Amino acid sequence: MPKPRPPRSSINLPDSARNMGTPPAGSHRAKVVRAHGLWYEVKPVKDARAGATVIATMKGQLKRNKRRTDIVAVGDWVWITDLPDDEAVIEMVEPRSAALVRTARHTRDTEQVILANPDQVLFTFAITDPEPHVRMLDRFIILAEMQDIPIHLAVNKAELATPQHIEEMFGAYRTLYPVHVLSAHTGQGVAELRRVLQGKTTAVAGPSGVGKSTILNAIDPHHRRDTAEVSDATGKGRHTTVGSRLYEIDDDTWVADTPGMRALAMHAIDADHLDSYFVEFRPYLGECFYQDCTHTHEPGCAVQVAVERGDITQPRYESYVSLRSGDELT
Repeated sequence: MPKPRPPRSSINLPDSARNMGTPPAGSHRAKVVRAHGLWYEVKPVKDARAGATVIATMKGQLKRNKRRTDIVAVGDWVWITDLPDDEAVIEMVEPRSAALVRTARHTRDTEQVILANPDQVLFTFAITDPEPHVRMLDRFIILAEMQDIPIHLAVNKAELATPQHIEEMFGAYRTLYPVHVLSAHTGQGVAELRRVLQGKTTAVAGPSGVGKSTILNAIDPHHRRDTAEVSDATGKGRHTTVGSRLYEIDDDTWVADTPGMRALAMHAIDADHLDSYFVEFRPYLGECFYQDCTHTHEPGCAVQVAVERGDITQPRYESYVSLRSGDELT
C-alpha cells in the first residue's frame, strides 16, 4: 500500500487571527503589499481609494498574541479601520490558505513568512552568472511541497548558454514541474511566463543575482525594480530586494518579488516525511520491504530500485540522501 502523504504543515497563526469572526463595523478589506517592521503598506479593495496604498499598524490586541510566525505578512488579507492622514489600523487578519515560509534565523520552530496566500511559486535560477546550485533548488522545492503550493521553475539568462547545457542542468526537472527557459535580456519566454502568472498570486523566489527583478521588470514595466550585478569576488548575487514586495500587475494578478535567499535551514523538516516531498518518490513509497525504510541503505528498497532503473535521477536521489543525513546548505 502506498505511503500516505503527510498533511500540509501547519500555518502558525495566532488564534485571534485564525478565528477571525466578524470584522468591526466601519472596517474594510485590504491586502498587505509590503512590511516595514511594525508598519505595513496595505492596498484597500472595493473602496474609493482602490489602487492607492495606505500605511497601517496592528491593533494592540494583535501585537500581544504569542506567536511562532509573523502575525501580519505580505500577502495577508486584513481588515482595517481608517485613521487621519492616509493611515489605518489593522483590526483582523484573515486565515491564510497557504504560506511560503522558512525557519527564522537562530530558531528551530519560528516561521518567517516569505509570502502569505500564494497560488503558486516561481523558483528562479540562472543558467550561469551565478552558477546554478540545484541542491539549493531542491530545498526551495521542499518549502513549497510542504504547503502543497504549485511549483514552476524559471531558468534565466538563456542567452548565455546552449540549449544542450540548459537541458543537462535542468532537464531532470521537466518531468516533475513546468520549466520556463527565459532571457530577460532578449525577451525569450517572457510572454509565455506572463500568461502563467495571469489571475494568480505568485511568489518569485531564488538566489540573489539570478535576474528575478529584471524578469519582473520585463513582465511588468510599470513597476520598475532595482537590479544588481553578480559579485566578481564571490560569484554570488548582491541583494537588491530588501523584503517581499507584492505588485498588482493586472486585475487579480499579483507578483511578489522576494529577497534573494542564500541559505535555508532544513532542521524543521521531519526526516520521516522528507521522502514525500520528492514528487518522483511517491509512486514507490510504501512498496519497500521495510515499513520504516529510509531509502538510503536498506535491502528491498523500492526507491533505490527506481534509481537503478533510471526512473528517479541520481542527482535528485543524492540530494535526498544529503538532506536525510542532516547536511545543511550554506
